[in-house]
Amino acid sequence: MSTQSGKSEVYIEFHPIGRQVKVTAVDATTGVEVSIMGPSTASQADLQTLAIRKLQRRLEQLQG
Repeated sequence: MSTQSGKSEVYIEFHPIGRQVKVTAVDATTGVEVSIMGPSTASQADLQTLAIRKLQRRLEQLQG
């Protein structure tokens, strides 16, 4: 799955691990990757939003 975050395309992967889900977000332009873990009962939209926010923070840290 891919989604637009600001001006850059972001790839999102969901990997169920037991009762948790590992969500990985990758910025297509820079290749910067972050991961989060969340409960499998959480909505995909909430987990995706959290992963994208973490990715945005990481990209801001790298720029400044």
